[in-house]
Amino acid sequence: MRIRFNISIISAILLIISAMTLATVVSVWVVSSRTAEITADQMFESTSSLAEARLDRLIGNALELANLGATQDTITADLGNGLDAAPLSLLISALTQTPSLYSLYYGYSDGRFLQVISAAGENAVLAAHKAPSATRWIVRTISAATGEGASSDRIQSWTFLDANLATLGERKEPSPSYDPRKRPWYISALDQDEVQLSAPYLFSSLQQPGISASRRLADRGGVFGVDVTLTQLSHFVSQLKISDHGGIVMSDEAGRVIAMSQNFGIHPPLTSLKDVDTVLARGVAQAREGQLGDGTHFVDQDGRKLLVHQMEWNMGMRRIDITVAAPMDDFVSHIFAMQKQIFFMALLGLSLFVTIALFFANRMSRSVVYLAQDAERIRQCDFTGEPPRPSRIIEFHELGKAFSNMKTDLSAYTHALEVSENKLNRLVSLGIAMAAEHNGEKLMEMLLLGAKELANADGGSLYILGDDKQLHFQLVRNDSLGLAYGGTSQTAVNMPPVAMYDGEGLPNHKNVVSYCVHKGEVVNTPDAYDHVTFDFSGTRAFDEKNNYVSRSFITVPLRPRGGDVIGALQLINAREPGSDVPIAFSPEIQNFVEALSAQAATAMYNRNLLEAQEKLMDSMIQLIAGAIDAKSPYTGGHCARVPELAIMLAEEASKVDQGPLADFRFETDDQWREFRIGAWLHDSGKVITPEYVVDKATKLESIYNRIHEVRTRFEVLLRDATIERLEALADGMEQHVADTAFAQRKAQLVDDFAFIAECNVGGEFMKPESIERLKVLADIPWQRNFDDGLGLSYDEMTRYRASGPSQTLPVTEKLLDDKVTHIIEREGTVHKMYEGMNFKLDVPQYLYNHGELYNLCIERGTLTGEERFKITEHIMQTIAMLERLPFPKHLARVPEYAGTHHENMDGSGYPRQLTKDQLSVPSRIMAIADIFEALTASDRPYKKPKTLSEAVKILSFFKKDGHIDPDLFDLFLTSGGYMRYAERFLDAERIDEVDISAYVGA
Repeated sequence: MRIRFNISIISAILLIISAMTLATVVSVWVVSSRTAEITADQMFESTSSLAEARLDRLIGNALELANLGATQDTITADLGNGLDAAPLSLLISALTQTPSLYSLYYGYSDGRFLQVISAAGENAVLAAHKAPSATRWIVRTISAATGEGASSDRIQSWTFLDANLATLGERKEPSPSYDPRKRPWYISALDQDEVQLSAPYLFSSLQQPGISASRRLADRGGVFGVDVTLTQLSHFVSQLKISDHGGIVMSDEAGRVIAMSQNFGIHPPLTSLKDVDTVLARGVAQAREGQLGDGTHFVDQDGRKLLVHQMEWNMGMRRIDITVAAPMDDFVSHIFAMQKQIFFMALLGLSLFVTIALFFANRMSRSVVYLAQDAERIRQCDFTGEPPRPSRIIEFHELGKAFSNMKTDLSAYTHALEVSENKLNRLVSLGIAMAAEHNGEKLMEMLLLGAKELANADGGSLYILGDDKQLHFQLVRNDSLGLAYGGTSQTAVNMPPVAMYDGEGLPNHKNVVSYCVHKGEVVNTPDAYDHVTFDFSGTRAFDEKNNYVSRSFITVPLRPRGGDVIGALQLINAREPGSDVPIAFSPEIQNFVEALSAQAATAMYNRNLLEAQEKLMDSMIQLIAGAIDAKSPYTGGHCARVPELAIMLAEEASKVDQGPLADFRFETDDQWREFRIGAWLHDSGKVITPEYVVDKATKLESIYNRIHEVRTRFEVLLRDATIERLEALADGMEQHVADTAFAQRKAQLVDDFAFIAECNVGGEFMKPESIERLKVLADIPWQRNFDDGLGLSYDEMTRYRASGPSQTLPVTEKLLDDKVTHIIEREGTVHKMYEGMNFKLDVPQYLYNHGELYNLCIERGTLTGEERFKITEHIMQTIAMLERLPFPKHLARVPEYAGTHHENMDGSGYPRQLTKDQLSVPSRIMAIADIFEALTASDRPYKKPKTLSEAVKILSFFKKDGHIDPDLFDLFLTSGGYMRYAERFLDAERIDEVDISAYVGA
């Protein structure tokens, strides 16, 4: 069971105020305390880093100079006072550039010593060396010892120079106790190849702490050293402000103090940290003894809480500990005071707020009740009702106004939503319509007009990117000016295209349309008259000429999904509904226009792609047809002329509105294209027909005309007759008798060959007596003395071997013979190829029969039965090939149109022996077109081309015999189609007068 608590506004406000006050006090208390700790830790981190950086700079400079000085050439044996020493200028220059250094010096293996000290106005340095007050540089030299351990003959020279290197004074000291070779910096560097850093120690002459960096000279004749005082480091440490009572201390690994802030107390340098008797020092010593490690730690010392931050600085074998320490009170004392003040102020504020809350609570509750009622009405989508009552509480008053504004806005948004829904519905309907539209011009017009409607634009243009890399106007519309170019307006666009590139070949980004296409970006121009990015000078000139103002523009690229930009859509002057004042195109409208453009671009792209595929398919079809025609020089142009004639007759048939042809129509472009493709492919099966069969002009022709073989045999017979004449004369026959017999024999051979050659040419009919004579002539013997089995191809050799064993030469041959080798067997695949296709042609036993007598006895024409079937087979192959192709639905009848032009109306045609009722009108048209083109063709080697009247007369015989459609034949004549075709494709001498009245209706 749920327990519900009801609480009034007054109680809620009091509770909220109390809770917020308490939360604020606690939050401020906790956050301020934590902030103090974080601030101290960050300050300690920063101060330690600064101290560490100072050490890096001081000692890093010393190490670099030690490395550099050790590489310089050594000086001469006599140092004198050092002013003439070669390295003097180098040492002074180095000290000038690095003021933190104390001195630079050379110590040699023979005891000599050269040192340059930087005084730089330091009183401690001047006092320690008893130098004049203006001294800037102190040059110190020590001469070499003359014997081992000798010092009485050594001289130490001190020379004091001002800033201009002028000598201010000089002092010499005999038998100095200082020997560089015994100093730690010399000893440590002499046996090492790298620079050495000493531990902090007191400089002998200055009595101040410092560190020395030294390195052995390259020739091992001494050591170069650099002295760094820690005085400046102590000054730097004292200047780093931690807190009122905090400070920094630096110590070496032995725990000796190197530098410290004044809050730790002033003590002699290098004393132990334990000897410093201050709270901070003892706290630091305690932290180190406890080995708390790096970072910030809290340490209790003498009842006080200290913050101690430790870190190590390392350089090779040397370590310096950097410790930052401060009492915690330095960071939180003022915060404690602030926290107390906040606490008392919170109590005072709480009392005041409770009094005010009690006063206004009642008024607030009434306002809330009314607002709740108003909210319920809004939830019910009821935007009516009285405005909320005024309230003295600003927030409630503003809330009431907000409720009122919300109702107004919701009402407006609801209306806008309805408008957007209508636009969306319109967008969807336009998308569906554009996807279904196949006409390119209508599709572009739908896009432009639909976009104008969605955006309520006054005008617009559509550009398409051409192959010439220019944007061409396709459509222009403007309501105010009444302009309508392109599309269904029947008015061509006469505007120049927009160049995509300038004269130098660079992209044209000045024009907004070309820029949009180049970048593929939408360009929304609120005011073309206040725009400098693009060149709108042409637009302004148009406006001035037509008294128009082209204010707002939106230019959208037409890019199909995943493709390149194909053009652009540009709308001009958006308007509020019911107003003619141009406004900017809103982002919402831009989204709708972009969506519509994307759909249209995809539809246009798909349409262009489909058209390109159709053009490619048409070109391939025409290429195949052309190749078939080109395959035979005697049939060239047939596949191209038949479609022209078929389309011409189909167009006339589509105009007939009465009689048997009244119901025939090609309603769509797809139907016309389907018929055209069928016409182009009507002889595609001829690809399997050998050229020598299609082009066979004589009976003995195969790959070549074999009449030449027959003639050669006659030459052999004539040669035999000549030999017989000579042999007769040799045997004693009289000359005139032998000559007479030879002349008769020769004349007979000449006549016989002429007869055979005439039979070879072929004709319309061959007489039976000619066939009998051929058979008699065929038996004339002749002698073959050479092996006819040599030089044969593999197929020929196969047939040769099948004819039986080879005969012993010489062999008696017939003048004309039908040999086994002339027979080419059919492999038997033709029946399987055409199974189930309802072909009704008898297939000959053999594929080819090249028998000489068999071919010469052909009664009509030049083709054998096998060859006629091979030519006839082209229509079977046409149907077989085309029916295997996956034609789309709108091209499904292509095989029918291409494969029925040899069918007759009476069922006597081939290959399926279809009747008139089984043949469509387009199929009957194809039959007439194929026959008429063949009759009038002038490129057939086996016949003389017919005149126009002869062709029409022969075609009328086909009509009477029931081979072609009589209605289409009559229409062919009465429409004048026969004459139009003749004027296009026939020579002028073959176009004669035709009396169509003798054939129409007969």
